[in-house]
Amino acid sequence: MGTAERADRFYAEQVLDRLNPRMREFVTRQEMFFLATADRRGECDNTFRAGPPGFLHVLDDTTLTYPEYRGNGVHASLGNIAENPHVGVLMVDFLRDRIGLHVNGRADVVADEVMRRSHPALPVDPVPGRRALVWVVITVEEAYIHCAKHVPHLQRVPARGTGRSWGTDDVKRKGGDFFGAAADAAERGPFLPPPRADAASWRAEAERVLARAVRQDPGTDGGAAPTTGPRAGSDPGTERGSEAGATGFSGWFSRSARG
Repeated sequence: MGTAERADRFYAEQVLDRLNPRMREFVTRQEMFFLATADRRGECDNTFRAGPPGFLHVLDDTTLTYPEYRGNGVHASLGNIAENPHVGVLMVDFLRDRIGLHVNGRADVVADEVMRRSHPALPVDPVPGRRALVWVVITVEEAYIHCAKHVPHLQRVPARGTGRSWGTDDVKRKGGDFFGAAADAAERGPFLPPPRADAASWRAEAERVLARAVRQDPGTDGGAAPTTGPRAGSDPGTERGSEAGATGFSGWFSRSARG
């Protein structure tokens, strides 16, 4: 695009390999961020995370962590991280500074009890839907500004009704079928769950994944380091297939069964 010199200047002046004090302060007051992940084939997912200010915790200048809840049970981000640890975090302050912060790095999934042994000051919420199942620990590799040029300046308005229902399992409060997808599902093709041998095999697989998370040690070298499990370049589908008697997962929906 003819912008190599501009790009080089940006990297030289704006891209850090850690969070400086102003970046850390920015993170601690954010109430939301966007998380980009990809599986081992490079198929991408982008999701939204929100919570009270500080729910994305700064452990040190190279380590961030946030809790994952039970949600809708899909756990797409956690599944991608298990196959490919590279993540991208985008925080945007729409309300005050009208600026953004990118953080790219490598993520590990750590069991709640393991995190709390290393970081006992982490908050505890007694509501089931807001109780952390696991924590995602991100080791920072790049941190850089998202410029203000096209960031809209938003304004807070008084909450309507009871406000936000953090962690609710009520379908209507979560948004229900807001986009009317249920009515269009028949046109999509039949839903095909991931191939599974039987319930017992997949329960054993889930227990194995959780056991691997328990074996993480987030207190080593400023971040989490797995003691076992797939990393970038490995093929967790093959690993799952050998243990659960399943073939590799090739998609959620069949588009060849219409008609």
